[in-house]
Amino acid sequence: MTRVLSVASECVPFVKTGGLADVAGALPGALASAAVEMRSLLPFYPAVREATGEVPSVFQIEDLFGGAAAIRRGQMGAAAIYFLDAPHLFDRAGNIYLGPDGKDWPDNPVRFAALSRAAALIALHGIEGWRPQALHLHDWQAGLTPVYLREFRLAERIKTLITIHNIAFQGLAPAHLLSALDLPAQGFTRDGFEYWGQISALKAGIVYADKISTVSPTYAEELMTPQFGMGLEGVLRDRAGDLSGILNGIDLEVWAPDYKTRRGKEKHTKALRAEFGLPEGDGPLCVVISRLTGQKGLDLLIEALPALLENGGQLALLGSGDAAMEAQFRALAERHPAVAVHIGYDEALSHRMIAGGEAILVPSRFEPCGLTQLYGLHYGTLPLVSLTGGLADTVIPATAATLAAGVATGIQFNPVDTQSLVNAIHRLCRLYRQPDIWDKMLRNAMAHPVGWDSSARAYADLFQTITGPV
Repeated sequence: MTRVLSVASECVPFVKTGGLADVAGALPGALASAAVEMRSLLPFYPAVREATGEVPSVFQIEDLFGGAAAIRRGQMGAAAIYFLDAPHLFDRAGNIYLGPDGKDWPDNPVRFAALSRAAALIALHGIEGWRPQALHLHDWQAGLTPVYLREFRLAERIKTLITIHNIAFQGLAPAHLLSALDLPAQGFTRDGFEYWGQISALKAGIVYADKISTVSPTYAEELMTPQFGMGLEGVLRDRAGDLSGILNGIDLEVWAPDYKTRRGKEKHTKALRAEFGLPEGDGPLCVVISRLTGQKGLDLLIEALPALLENGGQLALLGSGDAAMEAQFRALAERHPAVAVHIGYDEALSHRMIAGGEAILVPSRFEPCGLTQLYGLHYGTLPLVSLTGGLADTVIPATAATLAAGVATGIQFNPVDTQSLVNAIHRLCRLYRQPDIWDKMLRNAMAHPVGWDSSARAYADLFQTITGPV
């Protein structure tokens, strides 16, 4: 068995703000059958403490950036999970990244440098008689780990893989924090972790990790372009030989439809209309489950919505984010009986929406992988998506050729602008009015593989590549 420590800032079922948490929670179980023993490290936020209760301390850290800390041991299914209990850094109510003002906690660079440092200390000393051969680092919050491993002279023995879930978040910190974060001054260069005069935790991971992955093959290619690389495209091009794209999967035990046909789905659609107070219509009941941000392209949906309503469709939306966008969707719901909006997030409601929706809309400007379209496929809730990232890799678009071959699973549109989205909505509604075609697409979608099997094997191969034969 290859021993791997996964280091993440969030992880289902303990704490979640996005898809990273789903991946961090699913991978240990998925990898177990691929001869990888993966344990995890997660901050001990108040929400985690509430979920776990008191769990035993198994590792002490006398001083971790301004205070004592302990690592506690819990269980996640059959796998061990460790919690970094540093009250001076993580014992805060509310969002794990944002303060009450809705802005990043000012000390986020220190908080997540502590997570990286704790991971390196586990690699240095071992924990409970267990020492990882490799560390799996998720996003910028774990990006400084390879730097600390170098400081501990462990880089040759303990290998690292960093996974980029979203390059838009880079963990930038002012240069004057170099000493406070215990970072070597010689690393603060263009070839190290310096980024336009600041420290970049994500760049540190990209530069110093043994391998780099991201969450879809198309996004891996996109990251090496100025349009998508967010200023790090050159660094990634330099490491193109070490970069791979591995699609995310979904937990098929958590996401398990109780039907296999359109007829079986109908009761969920009826129940969802009733729950949201939506009328019957001649078009599809479309759902959106998303952060309300420009990245997600939901401003385009606001502009394109008349096309759906004119075709007799309805929209049920669950999400939160940009305050102006929230207000716009609320206003639309007040004006249009066929639009219903729930601002916030509710995991149980998201399951009911995926089951009851007939189509799911994901008009993102960029999307590293995306999970909601995978849930949609698995539930026969046909995805309408932009042609980018993981959306391009997971949805087979309804074209003349794919419909003739009987393989289409959804709708794609490109370029990502309002008119293209309008055209895609009209196309969706035309297909909806052709029951034989729609039923075939629904069956195709539900048969499409969206689990972790192939991706887990790809991760296992990566770990074996960097650690050598077990």
